[in-house]
Amino acid sequence: MIRSLHTMTQAVRNRAGRAVFTIAVAAATTMAPVWAQEQGQANQPAEGAKSSQTPEAAAGSGAASTAAPVDPRTYKIGAEDVLRIQVWREPELSSQVAVRPDGMITVPLVGEVQVSGLTPLELTDRLKTEFGKLVNSPVVSVEVFQVKSRKYYLSGMIARPGQYPLVVPVTVLEALTLGGGPTEWANKKKIVIMRGAERIKFNWNDVIKGKNLDQNIYLEPGDIVMVP
Repeated sequence: MIRSLHTMTQAVRNRAGRAVFTIAVAAATTMAPVWAQEQGQANQPAEGAKSSQTPEAAAGSGAASTAAPVDPRTYKIGAEDVLRIQVWREPELSSQVAVRPDGMITVPLVGEVQVSGLTPLELTDRLKTEFGKLVNSPVVSVEVFQVKSRKYYLSGMIARPGQYPLVVPVTVLEALTLGGGPTEWANKKKIVIMRGAERIKFNWNDVIKGKNLDQNIYLEPGDIVMVP
């Protein structure tokens, strides 16, 4: 009789335990979405909170990682260069444009603007004046997205002949190295840099041995390096 009572008591406890477990699982399932929503709301910035990013940084943040590595204070914009113009909080005024052969670009809501010969900073100031006729205190950023006006050429017996952008100062040896170097059958002693009517000799064998380094000059826009 005592054993039977003990068995009945244990069964009741087991059923009660399962009932409590079932209730706990149901409660957790019900509260999970609520908890997740509260956590999501907690992680979001408060409504009306201001960003710590300045307008100047925001205006130029879109292309900072991909813009050409030029000095905006000294680089002169030329034909075929691709410019990225950004106006903070004014997407209809922002654009990416290529400089035409006549040195002009077309700017939305402004029209034709002469840019050839200007630095990016000078063009920024000019556009601030133009955009200032449309919006109050515009924050403008001008970047050279692609350099196409300054270039040199590798020709002849070289691994990768062709046209190369002259974004930063490049010596003859650096240019030839970028082009994969002279081929096996090239006459490395009689390389010539054609600069207009001028012909400048370059001896690859001497330079790589550290001799006559004065011939390893910096290239200029339009130079053609001929490897016979």
